[in-house]
Amino acid sequence: MSKIPLTKNGAEKLREELHKLKSIARPKIISAIAEARAHGDLKENAEYHAAREEQGFIEARISELEQNLAQAQIIDISKLRQDNRIVFGVTAHLINIETEDEVSYQIVGDLEADIKENKISVNSPIARALIGKKIGDEVQVQAPSKTISYEITMVDYK
Repeated sequence: MSKIPLTKNGAEKLREELHKLKSIARPKIISAIAEARAHGDLKENAEYHAAREEQGFIEARISELEQNLAQAQIIDISKLRQDNRIVFGVTAHLINIETEDEVSYQIVGDLEADIKENKISVNSPIARALIGKKIGDEVQVQAPSKTISYEITMVDYK
């Protein structure tokens, strides 16, 4: 069984979601099922069937979260050697050499990746191009339509 890399913050978010599902969502849906059962004939009871379906989703998510956390290799970014090299968990600040646009990405595990939060998977093409590089280095990233050149301007270990 291979380990799933997670930042300390990412693992905490998964634990919070698991706690909410177990302590709030699960009891709520059990109550809804009991209430729907009280209405009688289950064959034609849409509320009952909807509640059972939702219960299935909740139980599946709980199982998935428990499995992911059991397999997690939690990496505390603050304990990494801070030598301005890009490694898992750091935030890389880049400048597009052609357009001079600035962007920053935190390199995280697949489970935490969220482009809206500028968190990219360690397995993404840009992360693979960045890993091991340091401030001042130029990297080429193969985008779908062209190759983009970035210069690394800062590495943040927060």
